[in-house]
Order: sequence, then structure tokens, then C-alpha cells
Amino acid sequence: MLRVPPMALFAVFAVAMWLLPDIRPIRFTASWMAALMLAALGTAFCLAGVWAFQRAQTTVNPITPAASTTLVVSGIYRVTRNPMYLGFALLLLALGMYLGKLSGLLLVPLFMAYLQHFQIRPEERALQARFGALFAAYCRQVRRWL
Repeated sequence: MLRVPPMALFAVFAVAMWLLPDIRPIRFTASWMAALMLAALGTAFCLAGVWAFQRAQTTVNPITPAASTTLVVSGIYRVTRNPMYLGFALLLLALGMYLGKLSGLLLVPLFMAYLQHFQIRPEERALQARFGALFAAYCRQVRRWL
């Protein structure tokens, strides 16, 4: 299980992006607009995930997935099993675009791989143990990321 909360992990990666040297600038005319659109989309995914959990009255705490009282499969969870993590990845992508650093953009797949291994897989094991066949059916219907 991840010992670092996903929000803190996101912050660490964002700071790393900011501090990394600019190995190859990536600037194009509308890079700020692309960054803004990615940031809006990432924020929307994060908020939609939180709202779905609140509507279902279950925990949004990713450190204790076994405390989930309800398997949330409605709203944004019909599109992706991890909208908040996808939102964080999109926000990091937006930051990388804004900064115009290829080195920063290369951190996004690393962030996703780290989450996948240390957070998502343990969460899914806990949800499988808690919800059994319901969770297995949900996993067959909805992709992990998109």
C-alpha cells in the first residue's frame, strides 16, 4: 500500500517538474491554451470523483480502501475506475505543458506507473476482497484509466 497520500505524491511530482532542468524546451503557439484545457479537464475528473464518493456516502480516503462502504460505479466511475488519479495525471501534464519542459513531461508516465503499482493495485485487491463478484464485474466493464 502506498505510504504517501496521492495528493502529497502529486505535489512532489509537481515540484520536481518545476525544479528539473529544461533539457529540451517544448513551446508552440497555443501551449498555454493546451495547458489550461488539460488543467480544466484534470480538475473536472478529480472533482467528479470526489462528488461521486460523497453522493454514495463512502470514504474518499485512498489510504484505507477497505473502509469503503459502497462500490461506486455511477457518474464518472462509468468512464474510469480512477478519475482522481487520472485527474492528477492530467494536471501534471498541464503543468509540464505550461512549463514547456520535456523533462517535466517525462515525469507523468512515471507518476502513473508509481500510482498503478503502489496505490491502484493494492486498492483493487482491497475492493475485490470487500465487494467480490460485484467488483470483478465492474472491472470487466470499466477500464482502469480510460
